[in-house]
Amino acid sequence: MNTELLPGTRKVIDGHERVYYDGYWIKYYAPPADSLHAKRQLIDALTRRLFNHVEHGINIPGSRLSEARQAYNDEQDPALKRVNGAMLAGSLFNRATDIITKLVEMQGLGVEITTDNALLRECGRSLQEALSLGRLVLHRSGEEGIDELWGEPLHAFSIPVDTFFESRYIKIASTMRDIDRLGAAIIQNTKDDPDFNGLAPLVEALTLAAHQKVEILQTDDTIFEVWPAFVVASENLLKFAPVIKSGGSLEYDRLQEEGLLLIAQGNASSAKLSVHAPPCPRPRWNILNVWKRIGRRWRGKLRARAGIRVRPPQGSDPFCIRPTWFSVHRFDTFPS
Repeated sequence: MNTELLPGTRKVIDGHERVYYDGYWIKYYAPPADSLHAKRQLIDALTRRLFNHVEHGINIPGSRLSEARQAYNDEQDPALKRVNGAMLAGSLFNRATDIITKLVEMQGLGVEITTDNALLRECGRSLQEALSLGRLVLHRSGEEGIDELWGEPLHAFSIPVDTFFESRYIKIASTMRDIDRLGAAIIQNTKDDPDFNGLAPLVEALTLAAHQKVEILQTDDTIFEVWPAFVVASENLLKFAPVIKSGGSLEYDRLQEEGLLLIAQGNASSAKLSVHAPPCPRPRWNILNVWKRIGRRWRGKLRARAGIRVRPPQGSDPFCIRPTWFSVHRFDTFPS
């Protein structure tokens, strides 16, 4: 008999209703009724979250859309035009939010708003144009693209609310899997190194806290428990210090430092995944790049401790801490 669970299966676990997707039981939230009011709340929340992740200075009011468009059209310098384009995109998002807010207010006064309403169509066009300008917008860190995160307001506008919630669970499951693989890679590649005894429980604690952070909404009452737990788990991992080997060589000490850098980068990667949720493709590539390097770095560390010469890559110092540790390489998926 085939007992495989179907996506969307719901079950009460430890007093909380959960929904099953891709191997994970995720905290379930009943979607609101598919109404203009619900869409306005979604788009407003997604737009605010979007502006929290993108470069500063592009949260331009929708009332200044004409000025933003004129500045973008007039600018000839490519670098300046990119920034003007990002500002135009921000203004378009705010214009869409302004329109749908007023439509909800009119609906509350008894005005019927049909799906072919001209203002509703204008809202959709604003979101669509903002999406097309997303290539010009940088993440606040200056490293990642914003990709899927940028398209979420239009996604929420275009599909039924319950379908949007379902897509959220699929993305959360994908994020949880990425967090698990990152944590498992660090544990797997350090478990045989006695200098790093005690690391695994800290990584496991952060992984669990990250799962809980990913699955809850900011409006959930448990946010006041989940977020502090995540922050403390992250801080505890960063406090970890390997066993100091007396009489160790300079090369060995530098390898210890590189191990700590790896832990810090893994911690930062878990935080990025937990806060983004859904994951943006480019952070996933960065994290995978770290994942692929872990085994090679630690094998080199263990060989160095055994007195075996570690041959550096051509033209580089194998023991220096490189600023390009997080260099971007495109990998579409994690390996199984």
